[in-house]
Amino acid sequence: MPGLNNSNQDSVRPKSRRNSYVLPKLPVPPLQQTLDMYLNCIQHLVTAEQYKTTKAIVERFGAPGGIGDFLQQKLMERKESQTNWVYDWWLDEMYLSNRVPLPVNSNPGMVFPRQNFRDEDDQLRYKPYAVFSYNTAANQQHYYSTLMRRALPIDYARGQLAGHALCMEQYYRLFSSYRLPGHQKDTLVAQKSSVMPEPEHIIVACKKQFFVLDVVINFRRLNETDLFTQLKKIVKMAETEEECLPPIGLLTSDGRTEWAEARTVLLRDSTNRDSLDAIERCIFLLCLDEANDIEHTDTNLALQILHGGGCHKTSENRWYDKTMQFVVGRDGSCGLVYEHSPAEGIAVVQCVEHLLCYIKETARKLVRADSVCELPAPRRLRWKCDPEIHGYLSSAAEKLHRLIDNLDLNVYRFKTYGKDFIKRQKMSPDAYIQVALQLSIYRLHRKLVHTYESASIRRFHEGRVDNIRSATREAHAFVKAMDAEKMDLLWSAIDAQTNYAVLAITGMAIDNHLLGLREIAKELQMDLPKLFTDESYLMSNHFSLSTSQVPTTTGAFLFYGPVVPDGYGASYNPHLDHIIFCISCFNECKETSSSMFAKAVEESLVEMRDLCVKCNVKAKQAFLGQTTHKVQNGRKSCH
Repeated sequence: MPGLNNSNQDSVRPKSRRNSYVLPKLPVPPLQQTLDMYLNCIQHLVTAEQYKTTKAIVERFGAPGGIGDFLQQKLMERKESQTNWVYDWWLDEMYLSNRVPLPVNSNPGMVFPRQNFRDEDDQLRYKPYAVFSYNTAANQQHYYSTLMRRALPIDYARGQLAGHALCMEQYYRLFSSYRLPGHQKDTLVAQKSSVMPEPEHIIVACKKQFFVLDVVINFRRLNETDLFTQLKKIVKMAETEEECLPPIGLLTSDGRTEWAEARTVLLRDSTNRDSLDAIERCIFLLCLDEANDIEHTDTNLALQILHGGGCHKTSENRWYDKTMQFVVGRDGSCGLVYEHSPAEGIAVVQCVEHLLCYIKETARKLVRADSVCELPAPRRLRWKCDPEIHGYLSSAAEKLHRLIDNLDLNVYRFKTYGKDFIKRQKMSPDAYIQVALQLSIYRLHRKLVHTYESASIRRFHEGRVDNIRSATREAHAFVKAMDAEKMDLLWSAIDAQTNYAVLAITGMAIDNHLLGLREIAKELQMDLPKLFTDESYLMSNHFSLSTSQVPTTTGAFLFYGPVVPDGYGASYNPHLDHIIFCISCFNECKETSSSMFAKAVEESLVEMRDLCVKCNVKAKQAFLGQTTHKVQNGRKSCH
């Protein structure tokens, strides 16, 4: 998915490192290099006639002294004057200008290991709030306070070009950001302690109602016992509500323009303004879900976390604009759904894994008693809705149900082998899996498609991601020749994927650069160069396969929907002896199927394994044959 993360920038956090470092600015790649790479990326994916047209357009654009040189110079000037020359354009293009609903289309989900809750109290003892609760026994500051002090140890890259310090800004947005809907474009709002006090409350969603749970009362930060007591009060309050409260959370699942219009109507009333302000300034949401009568497969759990299953289940128990929403179900289904614009998957995963490890370590020390302190009751948020708002709610519910019915998601665990086997072949696991995905899409549709693989560029200040275009010419040659078992072509495809990854993480990929050239032309109010209206360019940004590696160590896995109506979303999580794939597409497209793609992935990985093993056997036989020949020759010479 555009904007998640891949293994090229997996991170570690050496506790001995201090948080003082200076990162370089994101470079602007040489113009001719980007144009040559662009042509190389599309040549095998378009017709010969279209390529001929595109090549002529690109050559005119890149002619010495032409429009390309002029725009390149303007980009260089922008680089000198800004912290990150592409960040604002990229954020608008990828997220804020997109008008589609957030669930499925934009917000990823993450399933945590399923819990065995014996009763309601166990559900409330499960501790997503541990990110900010104070651990008095260990006398340690909580994770949230560490974030607010910007005191996390620095991440350092590993894998490709290991050792570089990485930008930490994404972590500091996790609990301080909110996506505000706009009529034309959304706004990413960040709480800044230098301007206003840091948030001191969370919002608890329970039975489609929203409650303010203060985590600091009378200048004292509540401990876990206090929070457990307050959550019990919230559950009781939710059950005793007499009036029928409107499911306002549904509005956040609507298209962004429609939600912005509905929010404008809500703001006319002071009660609604107060409730919206409380939600928009909170640290995060804790969604206490009712039990669902579903089989607890990986796929069903993922769907439950991602969209709640519809209004008849728990979809009304969400607020999709908030960056972090922890979901804790009465039936033990737990996870996270997050708004993607502030941060990539790696920051979210690091936070979640910290939390899950803490929960596991303290599982035997669960809170068993109510707080001994007399605490004021949490506050229920109230809403005043006129017929216009009820019309928006009905429309949002209808569209959400259509979206839920349209999603085809398959969580597939490939158990034949994992990254351990791949590493023994001296190959990059990420590159190997990407080539397997290309082989799978080719087997299903007899062609390669434009593919997005997110590559972190956090080695640069405020770096987010660029795109590794995995449908390389070398991958194309390999998938066509696979039946002939061409091991040299597999190696060529692996090398091409790996080399492109290095270009991407060092700021030398083409997508951000082309975006920058296009946007600088718009800012200068120029006629858009033909390069950016050419059919090949438009096709090259239609990512029928959107992929990302999101590794975890705690049993959790991350997933998302496709980014185009006729495409696939494919996240993968490689472990030593297995690989988890989360494959999604839309039912309305008759040419796509998550189960068929999962089957093709399995067949591709098995065939690639067999190819590697067969070639290794041949190589070993050849080696032994050479050795025997040398020994025999040596014996002859002895005689």
